[in-house]
Amino acid sequence: MKKACLLLLAFLAAITFSCDSTGSKTSVAKASLNLKEAPRPNKDSLYAFVEQQVEFGPRVPNTEAHEHAANWFVNKFEGYGGKVTVQAFKDRVYDGTEVQLKNIIASFNPSAKKRILLAAHWDTRPFGDKDPNNDMIKIDGANDGGSGVAVLLEIARIMSGDNPPAVGVDMILFDGEDWGQHENMSDVANPRDYGKESWYCLGSQYWSKNKHNPNYTAYYGILLDMVGAQGSTFYYDGVSQQNAGRVLSRTWDIAHELGYSNLFVKEMGMGLIIDDHKFVNEHARIPMIDIIDYRKNVNDFGPYHHTQEDNLSVISKDVLGAVAHVVLTVLYNE
Repeated sequence: MKKACLLLLAFLAAITFSCDSTGSKTSVAKASLNLKEAPRPNKDSLYAFVEQQVEFGPRVPNTEAHEHAANWFVNKFEGYGGKVTVQAFKDRVYDGTEVQLKNIIASFNPSAKKRILLAAHWDTRPFGDKDPNNDMIKIDGANDGGSGVAVLLEIARIMSGDNPPAVGVDMILFDGEDWGQHENMSDVANPRDYGKESWYCLGSQYWSKNKHNPNYTAYYGILLDMVGAQGSTFYYDGVSQQNAGRVLSRTWDIAHELGYSNLFVKEMGMGLIIDDHKFVNEHARIPMIDIIDYRKNVNDFGPYHHTQEDNLSVISKDVLGAVAHVVLTVLYNE
């Protein structure tokens, strides 16, 4: 996941507040959404999905851990009834290294015309360039990569039961999201020299211009990136607001209806962040929002971010469960 230095200037979002009896700010109450009840995720299952990914080791492209994890994802999705497509391609990262990448796509209820796209990235940062002790250490990526994938796997597990949602669901695990330029490196080639817009998000840049099905589209998409750490907060971001404002508002409204207003904050947190949803919006023309941990009080993505502290110790079953519950409720109310 990108660093705070890649955030552009935030723009103002009009948010209306009222005060409760304690004088603190709370969003204005809205009428009940009359939501259909969705299946509840299993928090232990979610944690186990993160744990298994960490056990593979850092899922850095061109490593055995990366290959083993890819095979495991394919087997899990197929075991849950998904139609799996592996989109293999080559690319180059900022220092010229050629990497073997795989976007893993799993489709559920493929005959349904109305389709919702869910995505996460499954690779991990090849170095902990924000780590104070070793800026070249490979990191576990328990949250940055592992958590979003775990939520998708849990949703796939639930949909394989007797009560699937009425809509078709497509899941994409994007590869090569996190091999952006090392924070302490300089004088690297311009990514545009290699036909790309950023050293980050290689998988989503590729898929958005080379879809696994040329005619594929979806009503909207939800990207899950860093959705399992203790102390997480999820704010609006500028790309989501500009391209998928209605989806953003409804998702946060559903989160509040379910009792997760402490996690899903109805305020602008960051500007035009470079994340996988940027390229899905711009090139695939699918309105996609981003659920991403952002600590607004310190203008950062959390103290674990891009360090060796991004391990199982930061993962909260409650946060994972809340995010999965929100996304499931969105799906089951389509």
